[in-house]
Amino acid sequence: MSDSNGPADQHPGESGADSRDEPVLDRRQQLLNESGVLGWDELVKHFARGVVVKVECDVDLIDVAMSFCEDNAAAVSQWLDAGAVQRASDDDARRWTTENPHFRCVVTAPWVLVQQLDNSITRH
Repeated sequence: MSDSNGPADQHPGESGADSRDEPVLDRRQQLLNESGVLGWDELVKHFARGVVVKVECDVDLIDVAMSFCEDNAAAVSQWLDAGAVQRASDDDARRWTTENPHFRCVVTAPWVLVQQLDNSITRH
């Protein structure tokens, strides 16, 4: 399915012209399209604003992003209670500054959800 508005023209929470038919699938695809890999040096400014939320590797980043977009408090609370999703701490920032890891990221305004990539994964 082709659309004149590509993912770069859309922002989280906005739907493309075809989203009336399958809004959940379209939102998930949009979040997948808008996710990317960034280094810590590119995330520092967001950490300074207090909007970086880390997601553990055993949790699907896009599932978390969907729950944030849909205000699914029950799912988010479960992850928070389990420690699988939490706001990045000063200790995290110090460790990341030393290690300079890369993260898979997606924005669900105002939050920047990040999932640290394994050091063996290279950036494309």
